[in-house]
Amino acid sequence: MIQVVVKRDGRVVGYNEEKIKAAIRKAMLTTELGEDEALIQKIADRIGAYGSERMTVEEIQDRVELELMQSPRKEVAKRYIAYRDQRSIARKAKTRDMFHEIIEAKNNDITRENANMNTDSPAGMMMKFASETTKPFVDDYLLSAEARDAVRHNYIHIHDKDYYPTKSLTCVQHPLDRILSYGFVAGHGESRPAKRIETASIIACISLETAQNEMHGGQAIPAFDFYLAPFVRSSFVEELEKLETLSGEDLSEYKTAVFADYEKKDLSRLSGRERLLQHAVNQTVSRVHQAMEAFIHNMNTIHSRGGNQVVFSSINYGTDTSAEGRCIIRELLNSTYRGVGNGATAIFPIQIWKKKRGVSYLPEDPNYDLYRLACKVTARRFFPNFVNLDASFNQHEKWRADDPERYKYEVATMGCRTRVFENRFGEKTSIGRGNLSFTTINLVRLAIECMPVRDEAERIALFFKKLDEVLEISARQLCDRFDFQKTALAKQFPLLMSKLWNGGETLKPEDTIESVINQGTLGIGFIGLAECLIALVGKHHGESDDAQALGLRIVSHMRSRVNDFCERYQHNFSVLATPAEGLSGKFTTKDRKSFGIIPGITDKIYYTNSNHVPVYYHCSPRHKAEVEAPYHALTGGGHIFYVEIDGDATHNPDAISAIVDLMDKNNIGYCSVNHNRNRCMECGYEDASAELDECPKCHSKAIDRLQRITGYLVGTTDRWNTAKLAELNDRIVHE
Repeated sequence: MIQVVVKRDGRVVGYNEEKIKAAIRKAMLTTELGEDEALIQKIADRIGAYGSERMTVEEIQDRVELELMQSPRKEVAKRYIAYRDQRSIARKAKTRDMFHEIIEAKNNDITRENANMNTDSPAGMMMKFASETTKPFVDDYLLSAEARDAVRHNYIHIHDKDYYPTKSLTCVQHPLDRILSYGFVAGHGESRPAKRIETASIIACISLETAQNEMHGGQAIPAFDFYLAPFVRSSFVEELEKLETLSGEDLSEYKTAVFADYEKKDLSRLSGRERLLQHAVNQTVSRVHQAMEAFIHNMNTIHSRGGNQVVFSSINYGTDTSAEGRCIIRELLNSTYRGVGNGATAIFPIQIWKKKRGVSYLPEDPNYDLYRLACKVTARRFFPNFVNLDASFNQHEKWRADDPERYKYEVATMGCRTRVFENRFGEKTSIGRGNLSFTTINLVRLAIECMPVRDEAERIALFFKKLDEVLEISARQLCDRFDFQKTALAKQFPLLMSKLWNGGETLKPEDTIESVINQGTLGIGFIGLAECLIALVGKHHGESDDAQALGLRIVSHMRSRVNDFCERYQHNFSVLATPAEGLSGKFTTKDRKSFGIIPGITDKIYYTNSNHVPVYYHCSPRHKAEVEAPYHALTGGGHIFYVEIDGDATHNPDAISAIVDLMDKNNIGYCSVNHNRNRCMECGYEDASAELDECPKCHSKAIDRLQRITGYLVGTTDRWNTAKLAELNDRIVHE
């Protein structure tokens, strides 16, 4: 006897024979003989009596078909089958329409969900087909009922849900020295250890590209300068050996000499061994420049994920004070400043300058000159961004200025903002680790649901009760996903689990990755703190001290609960200031349908990212820094501080350093600066004119504004979704 029915969306409900009778009756009414109540009841009784205790909707409908075919009313069976087919087609209509839009390369929020992906290309289309058809499978078969319900009711968003069945991890900071020193196997080829700077540069590209195909998030190199510095020296030695062959001179004494710097100099006034030595230095610097130029070019042209997306890459650097490390940094910055192709701004890699007192920030620091160069490059090219190693939460007790491997104890970040540092299950480091997966909470919806409560204290208390419920669901969902991920075999991630992930080298191909991935993080993110505060107290944190106090209370509470989850579930949970791209409009669209347009809350088609002051709010950089800074200490999973500056920043690197000073003074962990930059889509010409309608170089009118979408740049706003375009248009200058 049937007791419960499993619906198509996975919900389990009580058996109701009236639904069977209604379906048969509809089919009968379309025939000449009409309905037959006795037969309808007889069929319903037989199905209910002889069915299993638990049946799916499809199984019950199959039984109805069989009973009708065995009855005198076979014409009803045909109509019932036709009715089922029509319903099936109707359920698939949404998917059909979506596929047509992908096929026709329409510009909409489905095809423009990720601005770094070209969904107009065949490979991009294939990936989008796979993505959109995989998500329902995850909903139906991999999520718990409570997680599925939380997603359906717009309380949470599970990031990279289309990759969920693959068991892949999000991101990793590449320990590039392991690959450069020992080589690696990728696909059907293998790489030997590097000897020259050119080879090291290429291997760095291949490492990032290969890992991108094994993971669903970004790839980063945590100490680009330290890793590549040895190959400056080996290339210099190679140049010396060439000169020994040509001149007959013994230059071996210079092969181990310590230099203050590698600087190009004019040879015309030099002679003898001094001239030979300087020639070797000049040649080495030229090779390093070309290698850095090639690295940047490759990271903007090499495609991954089936050929539809350039590698989402980041590199951290700035604290290697050796002559070789400084050479890497200088030529990387010089190449970035010059641009790629026709002088266009490079979109990738996202570059991050490591700001550190005593090393790379103050005038007396050994890398201060390079820091000033970094500010000059940022003023023209948006990158590098700046990570603050002096922030209280970014410091490591083992860091020593005289340690040649101090980079191991320096926090590194992914360009979009992801941060991995603290570790309950291994060494505290960013290297060889990454995020496993993350889920974002819609703070705005929770607050809107509390708005009918008139008493403010009761309203806020109800909000925290709801927040606790959703936090618990998010933690359990992330644990479920971890339990699914850990069953993956090491052979599924050949590079990641042999050279990149800490401990992965101990695994055999058929071993699961369970024993090593717990060093990664599980992120609980949030979006719309500003709108949440407006719903709760009438103002956002940028315009009210009381709202700021409540905002900090909310995020502090999340941090406290996440710490509890770490102990309860024994995972590295963290709070993430979510870098919402496609998500910024998804939550809002659904909330608008439920609650309508609420001034200051749902009246725009996007929610404000994480804990940021709204982009439309007029305030100074100093005020914005003071408001947002306290949240960085609470969001160990990642955060960023943005400032929009006006005019042509190209000749004003002091404007950039002033923002970095704000970061230093306010204990901010990571920051970037946005400014106006126009780009001709035909020839690549760039300038900072307020209004540029026609390219002065080729006279094309295809002009685009180069802008940062979250933590990364996008070469054309044509690939931005509607919500992010709306946010872009609302951005104001902070002054």
